[in-house]
Amino acid sequence: MNQPAQNTPQQGAVSLAQSSPTVGTFRERDGALEWSGRQETVRVEPWGPDAVRVRARLGGPVLPDLPGALLDEPPAAAGTVKIEGGQGRLTVGALTVEADAEGMLRFVRTEDGAELLAEERAHFWWPGPRLYTPTGNGHHRLEQRFAAYDGEKLYGLGQHQHGLLDQKGAVLDLVQRNAEVTIPVLTSSRGYTLLWNNPAIGRVELAGNGTRWVADSARQLDYWITAGDPADAQRRYSAVTGRTPMLPAWAAGFWQCKLRYRTQDELLAVAREYRRRGLPLDVIVCDFFHWTHLGEWKFDPVEWPDPAAMRRELAELGVELVVSVWPSVSPLSENHRPMEQRGYFIGTEYGPTAHADWPDKGVASTVQVAFYDATNPEARDFVWSKIRDHYLEPYGIRSFWLDACEPELKPGFQENLRYHAGPGLEVGNLYPRENARTFHEGMTAAGESEIVTLNRSAWAGSQRYGAALWSGDIGTDFATLRRQIAAGLNTSLSGIPWWNTDIGGFHGGDPDDPAYREVMVRWFQFGALSPLMRLHGFRDPGMPLGPEMTGGPNEVWSYGEEAGAIMEKYLRLRERLKPYVLDVMREAHEEGLPVMRPLFLEFPDDQAAWSVDDAYLFGADLLVAPVLTAGATVRTAYLPAGARWTDAWTGEEYAGGARVTVAAPLDRIPLFLRDGARLPVAP
Repeated sequence: MNQPAQNTPQQGAVSLAQSSPTVGTFRERDGALEWSGRQETVRVEPWGPDAVRVRARLGGPVLPDLPGALLDEPPAAAGTVKIEGGQGRLTVGALTVEADAEGMLRFVRTEDGAELLAEERAHFWWPGPRLYTPTGNGHHRLEQRFAAYDGEKLYGLGQHQHGLLDQKGAVLDLVQRNAEVTIPVLTSSRGYTLLWNNPAIGRVELAGNGTRWVADSARQLDYWITAGDPADAQRRYSAVTGRTPMLPAWAAGFWQCKLRYRTQDELLAVAREYRRRGLPLDVIVCDFFHWTHLGEWKFDPVEWPDPAAMRRELAELGVELVVSVWPSVSPLSENHRPMEQRGYFIGTEYGPTAHADWPDKGVASTVQVAFYDATNPEARDFVWSKIRDHYLEPYGIRSFWLDACEPELKPGFQENLRYHAGPGLEVGNLYPRENARTFHEGMTAAGESEIVTLNRSAWAGSQRYGAALWSGDIGTDFATLRRQIAAGLNTSLSGIPWWNTDIGGFHGGDPDDPAYREVMVRWFQFGALSPLMRLHGFRDPGMPLGPEMTGGPNEVWSYGEEAGAIMEKYLRLRERLKPYVLDVMREAHEEGLPVMRPLFLEFPDDQAAWSVDDAYLFGADLLVAPVLTAGATVRTAYLPAGARWTDAWTGEEYAGGARVTVAAPLDRIPLFLRDGARLPVAP
């Protein structure tokens, strides 16, 4: 594995504990190490093999049942507590935690004592590494500081559009937004992975002079840390936050979508045309505004007169139907009044329970819509009852597109929200996970076992509810395509193995423009080698937002003869690779390993692999090097040391540990097979 640096932190003040008497007391309690002093309690306890959970609170013992990402019961792990000389130590397998007399923590590798991570004081006098600034009623603005290290690389943190794979030096808001997804788990090149187990709104600062996690308002600090290389860390992390179900075979193929098919006849015509052309099609998506009113969660009979017949025909064609479900409820909806009266909406501290303006049918202007409170079990049951009664039971529709599930507030004032689970600032990042939970628990109760939802946002643990994430409403150029590589890899390292983009991007794109056709072809190639392959977008010419809106054509034959033929080639490639895709998905389900992998996950001893941000491994055996610039006909890619590589198109072999340049004409995405792997890439 990559060896942690032995250097000291860049900024390290001398602890007063070196010259002062003990300010706190240690005790062993139920196998955990606890330190108490200055009205603060810090509890460090085993939480799975090679891992510990740290909780700290001002004013009393730690609270056991606050919202978070960790499962209620961790995997079994034996720990050893030792207290002597005013110091405390807890060892759990490969990880040892050392606590000094002032409760400062240091995480070291058990094998050789190498420092992985250490808390750091903000100042030699005050404050220490943990800062509690009161915000009222027992809540505090919380800060947790750690040291920074020369050469450290940091990955994960969900999905972002900054284009950075290594996020050292970045400052990121911990908040859910369209295309910006907060999953607060961080993997370090020094040999540790840390989960900030706190759904509060805040930020993380990965600065050159220290790392700081901030929760704007919460009741206690809570984080989990494990030692080991990135692959082992993924196994450990997924074991404590929940592993993804097994992906159904139908979801491993091609998904067709656009904004939007307005009627039943329009959608069926597209599915029929795929079959007429002999093209693989596994899924077709029915987008928003198919409903009577927003928040009624049922088909408008004017546009969708016979959903049962539609579903039957699609089933005969071998196509699964996915339907868009939004968490927002219009005041025109028949469900608005009973939901408001029963307290099923997200509440507000000030003003009415309306969180966004949105178009709806039957009105010329927008209306003020509310969002159901997915953290409320009764609200989840109510919403699921409508989904069950209007989609699952009458038509057999069993997969759903959970759009706008951040939730998409306008304006995004989390401090004004009041959830069943707690104040908005304390729990706001939970929402997309709990929204996916609505559908997973409902489908499970209905006897369904193949559960996939397509989500625009996620939080730690979303994967255990069958949530697939897509990268949101993004642009349609090569620069945006380039940023999706880092976005997908960091998502993968955040525990979400089912990930995809809108192939071709979302906002615009003219199917008749040769320049955009090139973008589409290169993006389609990348999509064919993504965990999920889904074509979507709001193509030119678009229409204003509203119930009548649609975009331009967005099927594989919409982009001209040359581009269409190449896209058909990659549809067939995906079809040939489906057995391999499902094998890799089983690894995600059983071991927690991602489908889309940074090179260093498989080759942690190759230092060069930690800096490759324009290529990735699809499973263990296939290296993918997407073409990310206009007009390119060659591609240079790094092949990791420790394996031999074969060009999947030409059969030429290469030794690892070097950069190679290969042909990349418009119809070819460079692909390399590892150590003689046999995959049906070439037809």
